[in-house]
Amino acid sequence: MTDERLEIIVANLLRSGVMTAAAVVLGGGIVYVLRHGGEIASYSPFRGEPGEYRVVSSIVRGAFAGNPRAIIQLGLLLLIATPVARVAISIVGFALEKDRTYIVITTLVLAILLFSLIRHP
Repeated sequence: MTDERLEIIVANLLRSGVMTAAAVVLGGGIVYVLRHGGEIASYSPFRGEPGEYRVVSSIVRGAFAGNPRAIIQLGLLLLIATPVARVAISIVGFALEKDRTYIVITTLVLAILLFSLIRHP
């Protein structure tokens, strides 16, 4: 695999990941407005998302059940996953090129990314 070919694959991955995430968030936003657009806004103190929107399996279940907040969260997860997938694809590309230095560096970057995403405070 050439560097140019790898760059094209990565660019297409990033482009399609961002577009997919944007479409999912937009779809969830439309459903949310259709269902809750007439409600009066609450300006009380800020409260974070409920626990069910902090666990990937719950988000996916809720999204497939048609819950608009879960659909929006799923879109955000897709947006976060896009650069992580880019790093993973880069490792494969560097492995095909047999570039050990970049394999090690990129694997370290992927490990740091995954650790920061999985780690709970």
